[in-house]
Amino acid sequence: MGKPRGRKGNRGGGAGRERQNWQAVAKENEKFESYYNQQGFIPEEEREAFWEAIRRDLPNSFRFTGSRGHALAVQEKLKNHYVPEITSIKYEGNFVEPPRAIPWYPDQLAWSMTTPKQVIRRFAPFSSFQKFLVAETEVGNISRQEVVSMIPPLLLDVKPGMVVLDMCAAPGSKSAQLMEMIHAGEEEAMRQVTEQVENGTASAEPMGPEGLSDDGRTTGLLIANDADYKRAHMLIHQMKRLSSPNLIVTNHDATMFPSIKLPSPPSTDGKPSKNRYLKFDRILADVPCTGDGTARKNWGVWRDWNFNNALGLYATQVRILVRALQMLKVGGRVVYSTCSLNPIENEAVIASALERCGGSANVRIVDCSNELPGLKRAPGLRTWKVMDREGRMYNSWKEVEERKESEGINGLGRVAEGMFPPTEDLPLERCIRVYPHQQDTGGFFITVLEKLTEIRAKPEDSSKVIPKASIAALTEELDFKQKNGDAQPLEKLNALDDLVAPDQEALMEAEKNASVAQATHQLPYSATNQTSPAKRDAEGMEDELPSKRTKLEDGTEVVLGDRPVHAPAPEAESENVETSDATPAPTATAPAQSQSQPPQKRKNGQPVEEPFKYLDTNQEELDPIYKFYEISERFPRDRFMVRNAEAVPARTVYYTSALARDILVANEGQGMKFVHCGVKMFVRQDVQHPDVCRWRIQTDGLKILDPCLGPARALTLTKKETLRRLLIEMFPRVDGDAWTELGEIGERIRDIPMGCSILHIRPDAGEEGFHERMVLPLWRSLHSVNLMLPKEDRRAMLQRLFNDDTPLVNTTQKRQAQSSTPVTEPVKGEETPVEAPAQTEEDVIKSENLALGEDEQEQMDTRETYTKADGEEDRFNTTV
Repeated sequence: MGKPRGRKGNRGGGAGRERQNWQAVAKENEKFESYYNQQGFIPEEEREAFWEAIRRDLPNSFRFTGSRGHALAVQEKLKNHYVPEITSIKYEGNFVEPPRAIPWYPDQLAWSMTTPKQVIRRFAPFSSFQKFLVAETEVGNISRQEVVSMIPPLLLDVKPGMVVLDMCAAPGSKSAQLMEMIHAGEEEAMRQVTEQVENGTASAEPMGPEGLSDDGRTTGLLIANDADYKRAHMLIHQMKRLSSPNLIVTNHDATMFPSIKLPSPPSTDGKPSKNRYLKFDRILADVPCTGDGTARKNWGVWRDWNFNNALGLYATQVRILVRALQMLKVGGRVVYSTCSLNPIENEAVIASALERCGGSANVRIVDCSNELPGLKRAPGLRTWKVMDREGRMYNSWKEVEERKESEGINGLGRVAEGMFPPTEDLPLERCIRVYPHQQDTGGFFITVLEKLTEIRAKPEDSSKVIPKASIAALTEELDFKQKNGDAQPLEKLNALDDLVAPDQEALMEAEKNASVAQATHQLPYSATNQTSPAKRDAEGMEDELPSKRTKLEDGTEVVLGDRPVHAPAPEAESENVETSDATPAPTATAPAQSQSQPPQKRKNGQPVEEPFKYLDTNQEELDPIYKFYEISERFPRDRFMVRNAEAVPARTVYYTSALARDILVANEGQGMKFVHCGVKMFVRQDVQHPDVCRWRIQTDGLKILDPCLGPARALTLTKKETLRRLLIEMFPRVDGDAWTELGEIGERIRDIPMGCSILHIRPDAGEEGFHERMVLPLWRSLHSVNLMLPKEDRRAMLQRLFNDDTPLVNTTQKRQAQSSTPVTEPVKGEETPVEAPAQTEEDVIKSENLALGEDEQEQMDTRETYTKADGEEDRFNTTV
């Protein structure tokens, strides 16, 4: 699911104008309504309710994100403070309906609200509630997400130690859900291991429960993939707040996702070891679709829906699902989902993929009727009709062949036998259909598949597909019409320019809408010859060509684009589980150029990613870091990474999981397009004292490292008022007697040596105490102290913990304004500036973004284009 066209999308136009267009569009489309009424799968007694629901605006919905403990703490604020305030409001004599928890979502961590806009704008409690929602969304504690898009990750049943692939991941709301499941229970497991280490009962080897056996850290991995480079960076921005070292982001065509090499085991007989390839425990295939289930929020459905969209996407959807089943472990699950209600994109794709993979003996449709109790759903379809490009309905492939024999292929292009109900008795009723009128949601389709044995997928059978217009097809049509007395002049049919030239008007429309893509993989209805890789249309998805030049069947060479061909993945010769279905990665890109040269570009204009290089365990920078922070030797040294070809820790040191490291190392130079991996653990900080460690611990990696830190740099806080001051006031002085104003930590701050310190916030039973564990980085300078938090994080914590929206105060700037000494203005960066000791009596603000690596700066640039990663999930600024 993703950004609906026309909502905060086209940045060249005004948001107000876009909203006006949405309201002005008539929610009527005769073809759309006729198609689904003729299908008959909406019972006649429910049909009126179905169409009434699909014409209403979609309720706002959101999800509390992050670790379960933190998510519940943020949720508690909503339940105990905002809901009671809103419930007390009366409008036109009735109490206002407050936000409500979605009944089937675990732990009440997903909510929706249907409050009308005129009510929201009229009453003060909603203003406070809006500030809470916006602040928590900014810092990633709340995710704007449509209710039905939350279902597929839940049905994947992910456990912490699993290896998971999200094949079409951007913008990332479902990937975030999957990542949370991979880290489930991690904080508690890490605390348990820490206690065992402290009391001397821990073993020398990494320990912890299943899936969390890396000293409590999860051993699982999520690979989130998207075919479009810019959307892959949107995905990184969406996932960044989860700060997971167990995430890899890739940039590949899902229909041909490459096999990922694993390190070869040591040879025992002197012979070269066989190649091993990664197999996945779980795969999410939330595929490109026409998105007609999003009609409640996407006015393009009403304006542009037509019969042809699903015909063009079917083949691509089947290829993605077949590739997913190839890469899956035996016993693993694939969840296939779309935000479309069309059976051609849904049940037909399931049946076709199973047929290519050997049927129900090899792949089982899982019965999920007992999962997510409280979710209202309809069973999958066993019968349906197929409509051709002329709007004619068919009940069987035989009818299509008869039409072709009697009238030729006109209007039948792309119709395939696999689009019709299967002849094999498949339990398609186990598929899940969610209709808008059942629970006031969008429309969605979900199917869970389990792999029973290794498979060897059959190749596609082109004889079972009616080809779209080509020289050969037009010739066949001409021959038919000549025989039947309805022929047009040959030269008119052979107009090559008309056949292969793109529709310029459609191209302009596609480019205009490039910044307002539909749902994650939903395609814009108005684009008929889409060129943007993020927004390819239904027809273009199937027939992308392998090179810029290709030959038509008559030998004419034409230029048609340089997109990769969508073909089934080649099968490996070996039946070995670890080597079967191996698909080679594309040709490796050239190495990055030196800084003095402009950045190298791939053929499609994308920049070449900086390499992922791991530091040697004896790297000279590591010993001072371990000594300064008293890091336990249990914390692994072989997972620190940098993003430069020289493997030099210049600005930022990242940390990754062991499996992520093995994958990056084994596939280096093999053509895999890795875009992101690792969390920032240490950032170089300018210091002016030789005893101060020049590497500070970054917020992103602190929770991972914290259990292994010694007491030398630690402070403990249990009272709220001190934290409130540290949040509001940047760089409060601690020299002289000023430290006394920092309460219970004042004396410790006075005595602690300069450099990065760790502030532990511990729960306390008293009213002035905290209810949640937190750990934050703190910088002790020569004369002051500062929480190293981004300003938006400070504001969100103030709002959540104190109901406080007091403006932040930079005391250093105030002091400088009162003196004649100039001060360096902070540059907007990821965190508030960190103050470094100066040779004078005045403190100097250091810019945080000087510590950014090249890849992080690029992400910040991308953020300027995509202010919010998931438009579908960011509607509060316009509706609340």
